[in-house]
Amino acid sequence: MTQSSTTWYEAFGGNEFFTDLVHAFYVRVAQDPILRPMYPESDLAPAEQRLRIFLEQYWGGPDTYSQERGHPRLRMRHAGFPIDEDARNRWLTCMAEALAEQDLSAQLHEEIWRYFVGAAIAMQNIVDDDPPAGIASVSDPSGNSPAGH
Repeated sequence: MTQSSTTWYEAFGGNEFFTDLVHAFYVRVAQDPILRPMYPESDLAPAEQRLRIFLEQYWGGPDTYSQERGHPRLRMRHAGFPIDEDARNRWLTCMAEALAEQDLSAQLHEEIWRYFVGAAIAMQNIVDDDPPAGIASVSDPSGNSPAGH
């Protein structure tokens, strides 16, 4: 970001960027044999909208997510789904491929990718014995890995 008044949301490209990114992600989720069954809706459009408005709010855009759904409580909302290392890595692969289709600078790509990796690790609720291979570790201030919470 070049101006202190610019939000990450604006730097990424606003609604158009998040709409394109999330749609490209869900095109892949729809074809994934591990991820697709985790979505109870026959139509992925509601899930696509929820992720889009969450990401927009997280990155400084409209607070539509909180207005419609309240506090994000991501760990709680994902607790009912078995998210192991394979599911986490498939989610990251789908997001990496969707992100690669977007026109982002290296700085913006790194910033959002760092967030996605940390979020994916935090959502994993079936802990594997080995740490994620090839994925930067993310720790909270106490030194505990988010995946272990």
